[in-house]
Amino acid sequence: MTNTGGSENRPPFQMSDLGATLPTVPGLSAVDRAGLVNVLKDKLQFLAGQSSGYLESLSPKVKARVAVLQSLQTEHDVLEAKFHEERAALEEKYQKLYEPLYTKRADIVNGVVDVEHKAPEAAAPAAAAAPAAPAAPGAPAEAAKEEEKGVPEFWLTAMKTNEIMATQISERDEYALKFLKDIKCSNLDDNKGFKLDFYFDRNPYFKNTVLTKTYHMIDDDEPILERADGTVIDWNQGKNLTTKILKKKPKKGAKTTKPVTKTEQCESFFNFFNPPQVPEDDEIDRDTAEQLQDLMEQDYDVGSTIRDKIIPHAVSWFTGEALQAEDFDVEDDTTDDEDYDDDDEYHDEDDEDDDEDEDEDEEEEVHVRKL
Repeated sequence: MTNTGGSENRPPFQMSDLGATLPTVPGLSAVDRAGLVNVLKDKLQFLAGQSSGYLESLSPKVKARVAVLQSLQTEHDVLEAKFHEERAALEEKYQKLYEPLYTKRADIVNGVVDVEHKAPEAAAPAAAAAPAAPAAPGAPAEAAKEEEKGVPEFWLTAMKTNEIMATQISERDEYALKFLKDIKCSNLDDNKGFKLDFYFDRNPYFKNTVLTKTYHMIDDDEPILERADGTVIDWNQGKNLTTKILKKKPKKGAKTTKPVTKTEQCESFFNFFNPPQVPEDDEIDRDTAEQLQDLMEQDYDVGSTIRDKIIPHAVSWFTGEALQAEDFDVEDDTTDDEDYDDDDEYHDEDDEDDDEDEDEDEEEEVHVRKL
């Protein structure tokens, strides 16, 4: 059989021919193209030095094809890097456009500015409507109740409406979170993480006016969490919400009648500012390392929820519209009796809920730096 292409007479593929084999990509400058050639040459030279023997066993024709495939992959990686760079710039652009809206929202929530009150249209009087109660002598026409400023408990209500955040807030926390005025998010330099700032009004619980949580990422696009830092809360005496004091009465006949007290850690939203830390020097066993990684992932889940859901859609969480939108995505759960056998056992609903929670946790995986 005659080979009309003359491929049998072609010389073996040479590294110097690599530039000519690269396909043209729109928008790729000559400098970028030259850089790709050099990168690809380095890769091929590295592979040539490996002892697997497979690539070395390939014919010159196949090696040439592999080289072109690698060039395509390298050009793809360059374009992907540009995509991430442009996406970061686009996010930064719109973040600046969001800021004035967040500022106006904070001003209204905290009563810095007010909005024009539009009274609802008067409805036709009901036939059996009871007469209005007479005003007290000397009282103004409107109720004497002191007018509320802003929107009370805005952030507390918004966070409690979210399923993830609701599990973090204890009943004791609610009293302190009523003083929360605003939450802001900002990216760290080079997008290597983000920072959450919680602004509080003066309150009886702690002296801080701003509590900060910072997430340091190795690669924000992945994301890979390296560590998290939080503000040390300056609690007022006897107001620490992250601890509880237990008292034990002395036994009858004991020398002292003074009760024994001890302090224990307790669940609280404010533990969020004391995130799990990776030991620097001490070696830890595998089980401890896995447990620590789980805690770090859970902590990141809370932080990313605040960043991605609570802050940008706080009004919708406050009104409950965001919750309704999430419920709208629930799949059709109608079933037929024929789907089940008579011998099927019934299971406790709480156990099923736990299984559902595990499935939800598997939907979004956050990578944590290996310990």
